[in-house]
Amino acid sequence: MEKKKLLFVCIENSNRSQMAEAFAKIHGSDVADAYSAGSKASGVVNPRAIKAMNEIGYDLSKHKSTSLDEIPQITYDYVVSMGCGEKCPFVPAKQRLDWDIPDPKAMEPDEFNKVRDLIEKKVKELLQQ
Repeated sequence: MEKKKLLFVCIENSNRSQMAEAFAKIHGSDVADAYSAGSKASGVVNPRAIKAMNEIGYDLSKHKSTSLDEIPQITYDYVVSMGCGEKCPFVPAKQRLDWDIPDPKAMEPDEFNKVRDLIEKKVKELLQQ
């Protein structure tokens, strides 16, 4: 059985899409290949995201903030935008989803972790489809 190809997109590829990619790898590496990218990639993964993921035992420091030009140029099974709205350029996909998740980069740790947990919940639901 061929793995589903998932792409998570946000603006900077430093928080939301990074965590979504990580959760897809944690919970679905046997059924999906996960990627993430930014419409305007910052080039760095936010240290707050790294800390939030370390709290649940995942090392996000090994991830790299990438642009849409750096990901495989394929048709994805799912492309999930995470609140970048009009700033998300077209990426070929069988299905597109918009999760409209707030950018946690300026949030306090408790609020940041609530966004992290919401992303995990939504990724698990996606993997069950």
